[in-house]
Amino acid sequence: MPVRSPLLLLSSPSSFSSAKTGPTDMKILSLSLSLSLPLPLMLALAAPAALAAEPAREPDAAAAMMTVATPDFAKTVMSSDQFEIQSSRMAETKAQSAEVKTFAAEMIRDHEKAEADLKAALGADAPAAPELAPKHAAMLKQLEAADGGDFQTLYIDMQAQAHREAVALFRTYAGSGDTAEVVAFAKATLPVLEGHAMHVKSLVASN
Repeated sequence: MPVRSPLLLLSSPSSFSSAKTGPTDMKILSLSLSLSLPLPLMLALAAPAALAAEPAREPDAAAAMMTVATPDFAKTVMSSDQFEIQSSRMAETKAQSAEVKTFAAEMIRDHEKAEADLKAALGADAPAAPELAPKHAAMLKQLEAADGGDFQTLYIDMQAQAHREAVALFRTYAGSGDTAEVVAFAKATLPVLEGHAMHVKSLVASN
């Protein structure tokens, strides 16, 4: 039986209510959204905050102690991919920095590929169309309402949070998933997401 960690809760869309949102504010935890998710999934997505002080490889060891069911993993990844694609399409036209626009194009390309690869790994179990989670839908609405520098700051902050969550989720499933084809997808895609996380860190530092 997998060892369960104490309950950790996900960040809510309200964490991004202002373009001045800082790293500390983005870690505000929300009970209302978290209760709608399976416990293992909440643990996986909350892992970056819980493990921030640990050595670089410690998250892998912790991830192996948790499990995420394949349907939950697939549903979350597809929603996340759609958020990345749709938010980055906005950034291609609304962001002010050429560097941010280049990053947005990278996100569209890589997450469209990830979505297609996951569908191929799922085979007959792949959903006909991805469904946005309420959290991601709310985040997109906030981006739609923002402009100029406010939009760019909000987009970068959301990207930083989204990729911390994605890396934690993929590490967990890669270490404990129960569907071989989907585990292979997670292992192949994880380095790409880790690269995105490093890229967005540079954007945070320069914007």
